[in-house]
Amino acid sequence: MNQRLIDQFLEMIKIPSESGNEKEMIAYLEKEFQKLGAKTKVDNYGNLIAKINAKDCKDKEPILLSCHADTVKPGVGINPVIENDIIKSDGTTILGADDKAGIAEMLEALRISEVHPPIEIAISRQEEVGLFGVKNMDYSLISAKKGFLLDNDTLDTIVIGGPSYFAIDVEIKGKAAHAGMEPEKGINAIFAASKAISNLNLGRLDHETTANVGVISGGIIRNGVPDTATFLAECRSLNHLKAEQLAEEMVATIKKQVENTGAEVKIKTENLCKAVDIPEDSWTVQTAKQALKSIGIDAKTTFITGFTDASIYNNKGIEMAVVGIGARLEHSTEEHIYISDMEKAVKMLIEIFKLSAN
Repeated sequence: MNQRLIDQFLEMIKIPSESGNEKEMIAYLEKEFQKLGAKTKVDNYGNLIAKINAKDCKDKEPILLSCHADTVKPGVGINPVIENDIIKSDGTTILGADDKAGIAEMLEALRISEVHPPIEIAISRQEEVGLFGVKNMDYSLISAKKGFLLDNDTLDTIVIGGPSYFAIDVEIKGKAAHAGMEPEKGINAIFAASKAISNLNLGRLDHETTANVGVISGGIIRNGVPDTATFLAECRSLNHLKAEQLAEEMVATIKKQVENTGAEVKIKTENLCKAVDIPEDSWTVQTAKQALKSIGIDAKTTFITGFTDASIYNNKGIEMAVVGIGARLEHSTEEHIYISDMEKAVKMLIEIFKLSAN
């Protein structure tokens, strides 16, 4: 077992870094990359950029390696438990393998690799709440045009595409009244919201398209007709036009159903991410496949309707494939990772470095 790899991973997951509170984690990582001889800079948004010179390799283009520093909640007070080959939390928090396992694997591969091209590293913040770090990254600090995002779960898949994503924020204005004395004088904003939501087509709509309402709130007292309500909806698809049309349909349905109750509605729609995919025969995909094959893994490419920083990198003209780190059941208190998978991920990265240096 690679004890140094595990010790560093355990050290990192104990550093709280829920989205928006990554400063301590970024400071820790800046020192770790500096120990490897990297030149580092924290950009104006708080993302960490590091650059490491080539090792026993000349005249090769740099590659970009990227992870995110933040975790979902609950991610404070993580108490890791090791049982044989598995690292998990004590069940009261997440583990934080997403994405700190990727960072630990990256650091270890850089330490022990005998050869690699120039490497640029981008550690983003606020990935889990909307890819805000990578969206606000200072790209003048990055020259690489290809690379790998270490943020997929399984090692036997390579993510080559992500969805268009539309956020739909709804504010409903009704009319307050006493619920017992004169309810007929009110317009129930919660009822209006429920009518709108019940008429939306939600869930998995086809193999590449989903829609959801994730948050609803309204009212302040039990015995009053509520005059305000809000809800947050979304839709996404691997087909941008399909996602765009679905967002328009959802807005039209919400508007019609709310106004039919006599309430007023304000709807804000924002396209937070545009669908992107990279070819099967692209350099990053073929390099990742070859690296994984060298450690006995026949990896397949896949598309996901979740989204990662790679969507933004690819839209910025940086070809990024998403490779696995071994995390399982992410975003839950049952999150765990196999130590053997972490060690395989390190070997994968070392092989990627060799292939990039040839």
